[in-house]
Amino acid sequence: MASPLGDNFSLLSPKQQELAKMLLDNGQEHVFRDWPAPGVDDDKKKALLDQVLRLDSSYPGGLQAYIKNAKQLLADSKAGKNPFDGFTPSVPTGETLTFADETFIKYEEVGVQEAQKAAFVLVAGGLGERLGYSGIKVALPAETTTGTCFLQHYIESILALQEASSQGNQTQIPFVIMTSDDTHGRTLELLEANSYFGMQPKQVTLLKQEKVACLEDNDARLALDPQNKYQIQTKPHGHGDVHSLLYSSGILKVWNDAGLKWVLFFQDTNGLLFKAIPSALGVSATKQYHVNSLAVPRKAKEAIGGIAKLTHTDGRSMVINVEYNQLDPLLRASGYPDGDVNAENGYSPFPGNINQLILELGPYIEELSKTGGAIKEFVNPKYKDASKNAFKSSTRLECMMQDYPKTLPPSARVGFTVMDAWLAYAPVKNNAEEASKVPKGNPYHSATSGEMAIYRANSRVLKQAGVQVADPVVQVLNGQEVEVWPRITWKPKWGLTYSRIKSKVRGQNSISQRSTLAIKGQNILIENLSLDGALIIDAVDGAEVNASGSVQNKGWTLETVDNKDTKEPEVLRIRGFKFNKVDQLEAKYTEPGKFTLKP
Repeated sequence: MASPLGDNFSLLSPKQQELAKMLLDNGQEHVFRDWPAPGVDDDKKKALLDQVLRLDSSYPGGLQAYIKNAKQLLADSKAGKNPFDGFTPSVPTGETLTFADETFIKYEEVGVQEAQKAAFVLVAGGLGERLGYSGIKVALPAETTTGTCFLQHYIESILALQEASSQGNQTQIPFVIMTSDDTHGRTLELLEANSYFGMQPKQVTLLKQEKVACLEDNDARLALDPQNKYQIQTKPHGHGDVHSLLYSSGILKVWNDAGLKWVLFFQDTNGLLFKAIPSALGVSATKQYHVNSLAVPRKAKEAIGGIAKLTHTDGRSMVINVEYNQLDPLLRASGYPDGDVNAENGYSPFPGNINQLILELGPYIEELSKTGGAIKEFVNPKYKDASKNAFKSSTRLECMMQDYPKTLPPSARVGFTVMDAWLAYAPVKNNAEEASKVPKGNPYHSATSGEMAIYRANSRVLKQAGVQVADPVVQVLNGQEVEVWPRITWKPKWGLTYSRIKSKVRGQNSISQRSTLAIKGQNILIENLSLDGALIIDAVDGAEVNASGSVQNKGWTLETVDNKDTKEPEVLRIRGFKFNKVDQLEAKYTEPGKFTLKP
């Protein structure tokens, strides 16, 4: 065989030979160009083909399809082709909810019933390095009053939904976690060390995402590792891989056969999300949406994608997330000379996408059986100069979970559900330094703001339910100006929906600004309680506790932490504060029965 492989071809197994031919047929001769004669580095040569096999089997259509897609996308990028050329944006149809009104409560009730036909998928491939945290992001405490980590909070929320929706039958809601090489082992370790936070191990499936090959030039030649010519450089492909993983694993068919109807996708560090899920699921069921994107009101030009309906001159249309830096030029090019501007209500007419999707399972399977789970990709090469002939460093194709609707037919029912950001969205993705540079008035999206947002949401929910909750004070923590509300937390099974919370709050209740309240139990009634200090109520499910009277103590004080102070643990440094537990009333109920907590 006249090729750069020469006599090395005979070293390879039949499958490896097939892959080598495929690479040669697709312009990848350079992979073999510097190979020495047989007898030198034979194991390394075979290892390279083993890597090619992994890359080939983990991509829909194989490595050949990846190279072909890359050539097209790189040519478009070099030509400066606008992916939205010919499209005109308009505001799609969706539902905008007002927390605690009749419609919201009705949707919440429907959503809780629908939950027994749902499966949840957490996209958790990331480490916390960018935040200044050396663990996996889902192990980060969502808040430090109880120290509950994100993964525990998510699992307890799903279990609370499971219990509320099952009405006595033992429905188990499946939970899939997409991991990566970086997070797989540590996610499993976290689950096993904590007995899966109360879930049955068989309810939880971990699907590991593989990386994709890097590309060294506009001809989509695979980039070899500069330190090792027998290894192809790889990088993450993006969270869009979740669709192909679910498809190829066969799990969607299992769910379909079991009568499930909904798949809910969410990301790793939004501590408020489950306050929005019941009502959003209720919207999906009522409106019969095939795709429902959760969204929040968005300020014009805010660094968050906008959900838009795009209609092409040829009649095609799709409802899709448009990245914020693309929305303004797209509008200007489509007859909106002012671009992305706020409407009369002070917000952009295009709602802000928060990357939480609810898909109807049947149409989802139908679509993936056509695409194999492949999601429309993009490429973002960093060019050396304006000629766009060479890259500064290797690039790769990327895909995003929320781009799933790009391939849907116009008949697909694609909508959105908008909820207030204070209720639904407080992701932790920026470190203290990045957050302190955010323009005034824009969200920080840091560990500091993420925790404070949980206390704010819980305080506002209780306020809506009739509790007198003191106003917050403004404080600067880690260079960020935040509202400090009373530190109120509860387990999801206590307050899964607004109507459930309202039923557990009676009479005249008040909570002072410096107070801490942690409710760890299901059947805890707050009735005529006046709290000025710290109160922790911890009760088993069979214990009914009526908490009332006046609780006053020195409480927990909030102390600032310097984020450069290495004597403090990382989880506190990235927040800029800690609690000094000076004094508290802690009431524990370990046996079933009726109890009154009255100091």
